[in-house]
Amino acid sequence: MSEMITADLVDLDLSAESKEAAARALAERMVAKGRVTDLDGFLADVAAREAQMPTGLDGGIGIPHCRSEHVTEPTLAFGRSAAGIDFGAADGPADLIFLIAAPAGADDAHLTILSSLARQLMNAEFTDALRGVSDAETAAALVRGDATPAEAAEGTSAADTTDTATAPAAASVGAAAGSTAPETPESSDEHPFRIVAVTSCPTGIAHTYMAAESLENAGREAGVEVTVETQGSAGFTRLDPAVIAAADGVVFAHDVPVREKDRFAGKPTVDVGVKAGINRPAELIAEVRAKAERGEKTASAGAATTPVDRAGDSTEGYGTKLRKWLMSGVSYMVPFVAAGGLLIALGFAIGGWTVNKAPSVMDHFVWTQSDSWGALLFQIGGMAFNFLVPVLAGYIAYGMADRPGLVPGFVGGAISLSINAGFLGGLAAGLIAGGVVLAIQRVRIPAAMRGIMPVVVIPLISSAVVGFLMFVVIGKPIAAAQKGMTDWLNGLTGTNAVLLGALLGLMMCFDLGGPVNKVAYTFATAGIAVASPSDSAMKIMAAVMAAGMVPPLAMALATTVRGKLFTPAERENGKAAWVLGASFISEGAIPFAAADPLRVIPSAMAGGAVTGALSMMFDATLRAPHGGIFVVPLIGNPFLYLVAIAAGVCVSTALVVVLKGMRKPAQGNPATGAAESASAGEKGSQQPVAA
Repeated sequence: MSEMITADLVDLDLSAESKEAAARALAERMVAKGRVTDLDGFLADVAAREAQMPTGLDGGIGIPHCRSEHVTEPTLAFGRSAAGIDFGAADGPADLIFLIAAPAGADDAHLTILSSLARQLMNAEFTDALRGVSDAETAAALVRGDATPAEAAEGTSAADTTDTATAPAAASVGAAAGSTAPETPESSDEHPFRIVAVTSCPTGIAHTYMAAESLENAGREAGVEVTVETQGSAGFTRLDPAVIAAADGVVFAHDVPVREKDRFAGKPTVDVGVKAGINRPAELIAEVRAKAERGEKTASAGAATTPVDRAGDSTEGYGTKLRKWLMSGVSYMVPFVAAGGLLIALGFAIGGWTVNKAPSVMDHFVWTQSDSWGALLFQIGGMAFNFLVPVLAGYIAYGMADRPGLVPGFVGGAISLSINAGFLGGLAAGLIAGGVVLAIQRVRIPAAMRGIMPVVVIPLISSAVVGFLMFVVIGKPIAAAQKGMTDWLNGLTGTNAVLLGALLGLMMCFDLGGPVNKVAYTFATAGIAVASPSDSAMKIMAAVMAAGMVPPLAMALATTVRGKLFTPAERENGKAAWVLGASFISEGAIPFAAADPLRVIPSAMAGGAVTGALSMMFDATLRAPHGGIFVVPLIGNPFLYLVAIAAGVCVSTALVVVLKGMRKPAQGNPATGAAESASAGEKGSQQPVAA
């Protein structure tokens, strides 16, 4: 690896009068060294970064920086201006200008050293030495870490010093890892105030680490323990959960979303931009302490948390990673399920059972007619449901491979819909997409191609591979299995109605919206999708919807009557499951089934079978293919229909409570943390079915 800065990249008499001219003068030195291949293209990237947020810092420092496809290797150029150049800092012009250039695919080691420089800039001794240095070689050695500020002040050259180049890099490893712990003050009967912080900026190169250093320094001066997680370009290591739990307050100094933000919920929190963390850390610390004294806290983390980038730490086993990847997709999918299902249910309630046959509201919408409003809600909900499988697949791939996984994941999910591979096809597409992207990223490529990898090469190759596998390999077996099950059900139509109802109930609760559920639902809707549906067809539809409502309602009831058997996240899910179950959205039970499938799924199936059989026995009929309790007026024998649902819910609840009560309690919690992160991705729906 070449030295990031040499004497040729130092200008101690920078004559530029504007930040653009300063960036150009320093960039020309990079071009001369072969570190930048396209001067104007690189400067455009610098300007684009500058437009996001000024790069001037208090104390006379300017740090224009960017990641660019025109950079061959991470490079740093330094200029010193006698007149000063305005980089947007509140306290005036900057006389020390650092131009930081990182390739679009820069590796962690280079970015680690860049983060070390950012931290050094918060050291007054370091900046004073740069202002007094007399030759370019010594200035470069000082920035590299080959000379200390004291040696630079004495005029000692890099060749005469002990090689300390590894010191700053070693010091910066902790910074880039994301967890930096200050020295702990002497112990006392009462521990010092403890703060955990997260710093991040759009580029993740400079401001991220400068804010961390500034907060730590201010914490030491105030006698406060400050532990920082830097979410920079070199990645990040999550703070120890025990450190977060012991913290008295939280500071977010960021200009991009904080990853895994829910980890910090329930504590006094100050949320500001990253420059505030650099310029006024003492104020932020004082503000957090004041909030803690007043008892102000953020809301506790809810059940429907969103996953983080690259879910699955490198130290975890494959099984744990797989559950997190699947949960990543399911977590993003659930809001689409809830929104789409409820809109469809409301559409049936307002517009009647024929709302699914209404023409497009683009062409036929009458403001004063309830049918039009019902059709509008139904069609909006249907559009939301169309996103379920692509979102699932896209964010499974996102959990595995970060943003490069989104394109092939969404493409694979959309193909899964088009070939009727359904929810399981989406799961396969997401896992394949993430795996393909990870494989491509391991290939060593020329530096000149790094810039186009994330925007051209990876999406192109990964989408082609995923598309080929989905169209040619994955779709046919799943579609064939679904068709075979549908044909089998058609052969049972003339048999005992009660047994058929029990069988349909078992299928509806087996995979909560997956292929088996989809077959049962499609079988039911096909019977009523005619102008004058038969009585038996409407009975089948009623039994299918009733059974599909049982799993979420049973889990909601179980978390209400025996909450101690469930985790806090599951208890929160239970609250939502009341509404989802009542609306015929079976996906409300997915988090429970994914966390504990051997107890939840059999319990749900038993209750579903009871409900399906009773619904057929009571001769309940239904003309609408969806809606839950919102379409009770359209149900024949509605009272007995509700009795059938209640009976199934009670059976499932009793079974799941008994089964969970029989297991050996896990350490600290009857339901382990794995349950909260387990994949809910084995079940779901692609349409407004057994939702």
